[in-house]
Amino acid sequence: MNTEKFTIRVAVWLILEQDGKVLLMRRYNTGYKDGEYTVPAGHVEEDEGATAAMIREAKEETNIVLYQEYLTVGHITHRKCPDREYIDMFFVASNWEGTPENMELNKCDDMEWFDVDNLPDNTLDNVVFALKSVKDNMHYGELGWE
Repeated sequence: MNTEKFTIRVAVWLILEQDGKVLLMRRYNTGYKDGEYTVPAGHVEEDEGATAAMIREAKEETNIVLYQEYLTVGHITHRKCPDREYIDMFFVASNWEGTPENMELNKCDDMEWFDVDNLPDNTLDNVVFALKSVKDNMHYGELGWE
């Protein structure tokens, strides 16, 4: 009998909206899905709330300042990967302080605004799923359970 408790990872993802566009970053030199576009994202750390994690990740990756009141939950995905499961919390923000800039040149080789209805073909599947879900006002979904 396995007595080890199941654990799940929690990731936060930031949908920055501006004039019908969303900010995407292309993964580079990470060892995971390199060459694909994503939104700013990261893991929730121990003893850290999801909004605090999102604010921290936004600052680390794009050098913008967010406040909790700027964030709304746009979508939550329960995602199954081959080796683990995730709860992905996609936050939406239309307000922030500063100008987004690529602060992780060792992990990201492009950052630009894309029309949400015309995303690059090489955008992460779960990001495309979440963006479509936010547009369709669907707050929860599941991926990878097929």
